[in-house]
Amino acid sequence: MKTSLYLVPTPIGNLKDLTFRAVEVLQQVDGILAEDTRTSAKLLKHYQIETPMQSYHMHNEHQKLDRIIQRLQQGETLALISDAGTPAISDPGFLLTRACIDHQIAIECLPGATAFVPALVNSGLPSDKFVFEGFLPVKKGRQTRLQILAEEPRTIVCYESPHKLLKTLGHFSDYLGADRRVSVSRELSKLFEETVRGTLQEVIVHFQDKTPKGEFVIILAGKPTASKQKRKL
Repeated sequence: MKTSLYLVPTPIGNLKDLTFRAVEVLQQVDGILAEDTRTSAKLLKHYQIETPMQSYHMHNEHQKLDRIIQRLQQGETLALISDAGTPAISDPGFLLTRACIDHQIAIECLPGATAFVPALVNSGLPSDKFVFEGFLPVKKGRQTRLQILAEEPRTIVCYESPHKLLKTLGHFSDYLGADRRVSVSRELSKLFEETVRGTLQEVIVHFQDKTPKGEFVIILAGKPTASKQKRKL
């Protein structure tokens, strides 16, 4: 089947990280579904892409879903982009992808930028097995999730906003232990990119002294297994 919906990753900071193929797709589709048309307008202007956009975000995706499916069934080709990174990774995209599958509409996801991949690789923590948590629950279910993660042996990947970073690191310290290894990356691919590594206690002190700014990826070491603990002894 001819592809009708393209899921197109966009740069997480550096505009040069948009692929040649992504530019070509965004130029050729009939329309672009954008999480924030104001943010995406800057990207499209940079690459001289004049394809019409419409908003598609977490607050309107349910209302717009049926109409978008109708457009795709009528033969239009559309691209879905988020403000930064790959659609459906802690961003809108899952509902539309599932609906396209249910209606036998051809979809294709292009490879490209995703914030947690460089943060994980750059952390120095095991990357052969990991669990992606996205944003932790804000209130309901947060304690339960932290209790589960305290027993998780794989490397743990989370996203967090600057104003909640210290609170989240504090909760990890309470549930996982202050000596658990962690790597915190911010502003990936941007001018002020930074990665701070150490124990939770050490990293908390760092951000207490330096106000958190930017979007953050937290990479936590998994719970040590019995064999690892014996080797340390």
